[in-house]
Amino acid sequence: MVSSDIVLQFVYPNNPNADYRTVNINQIVEGSNTPIELYRLNHPNTGLNTGETSFHRRNMQTQIWENAGHVEWSSPINGSVHFGVERISIRELRKPKKPSSKSRRFKVNSSEYKWKIAENGADLICVSDNLTNRGRTVAVWTQEALTLRVAERAEGILDRVVMTCLLNIWFKEKNLW
Repeated sequence: MVSSDIVLQFVYPNNPNADYRTVNINQIVEGSNTPIELYRLNHPNTGLNTGETSFHRRNMQTQIWENAGHVEWSSPINGSVHFGVERISIRELRKPKKPSSKSRRFKVNSSEYKWKIAENGADLICVSDNLTNRGRTVAVWTQEALTLRVAERAEGILDRVVMTCLLNIWFKEKNLW
């Protein structure tokens, strides 16, 4: 990963009762002391694992918050993610290649990517799984720093990378990898 990467800092509420699916995501810009709030995800704290997690993205041109989508949770481990009008089941965004697989795959258009747990057991790594770019790192989640570093070339799929990272963090936190 290089300095032109998109670096995102996950900021969770100070409330110990807040749902882990509620988070603000700030972009850390090299050379600036002020992070830019880029995403807002909110899951109402109802005490239930079902419900809806909304996610909004700041339009950097207009500075207006736009609805980027939402997650409809039918259970703590099942539901659908809506990216605009496109609806994808959580299972399709976390698909193992085979039952014993330790990675979780997702597709964007005709490209396939996979998240895997890093050797330290805490961090996550997303790599391309296409013939031409197989194994190239797309994103790295660092649990200790709560940061997601995304390769600049993945900017066009940033919403997918952020949401699949969040889903994988959620499932890992629940010991449901």
